[in-house]
Amino acid sequence: MQPKQPTSVTSRFFAGLTEYAFQTRLGIADPPLTDYLSDMLIRFVRSDNVFRVRDLKGRPLTKVADMIVEGDACVGPSRREVHRHIGDFVLFWTGVYPEALRRLKGPHSKDLLVNYCAQGKRSYYIASTISVEEQTQDKASKDVLERLSDQFELCMAGLAEVRRKLDCHIDDSTDPDALLL
Repeated sequence: MQPKQPTSVTSRFFAGLTEYAFQTRLGIADPPLTDYLSDMLIRFVRSDNVFRVRDLKGRPLTKVADMIVEGDACVGPSRREVHRHIGDFVLFWTGVYPEALRRLKGPHSKDLLVNYCAQGKRSYYIASTISVEEQTQDKASKDVLERLSDQFELCMAGLAEVRRKLDCHIDDSTDPDALLL
C-alpha cells in the first residue's frame, strides 16, 4: 500500500503561501526558488520525511551533527541527497519553527555547538557541487541549491513569513477543514 501523498489542494495552498511571502512581503520573484521551498514544505508535512536520513541500523537521525557525519561518509548522489536534506532540515526548523531550536539544541544535545545557519549554507553548497542526472523529478537544480546556500537567511525570513501567514489563517478560521479549502 502506497503512503498517502499530500493532495494537490495542499500543494496549491503551500505554493500560494510561499509565493505570497516571497513576492509580496519580501519582494523576491524567484519561481524556481519558491517552488523548491513550497515542495519542501509539502515533503515535510509527513514527519517520516523530516527524519528521512537513517543510520546503518535504519534508525532515523534527529540531530544535525549525526546527519553531517552520515553525509560526509556518503559519495555521489547519496552525498548530495543527505546534504540537501540537512539544508532543508535546518532551513525548515530555523524558518518555520525557530521556537523548537531550544529543544533541538538543548544543553545535552549533540547539536549544542552546531551553527544551524552556517551548516545549512554549507550543506546546500556541498549538494550544489555534486552533479546528478537532470532527468530527476525533484526541483533541486544546481542553481537553486546555490541560491539556497547564498540566500539562506533570506529564505529563513521568507519561511518565517509563511508561518506567520499560516498562523493568521488558522486563527481566523473557525472550521478546522478550512485550511484545505
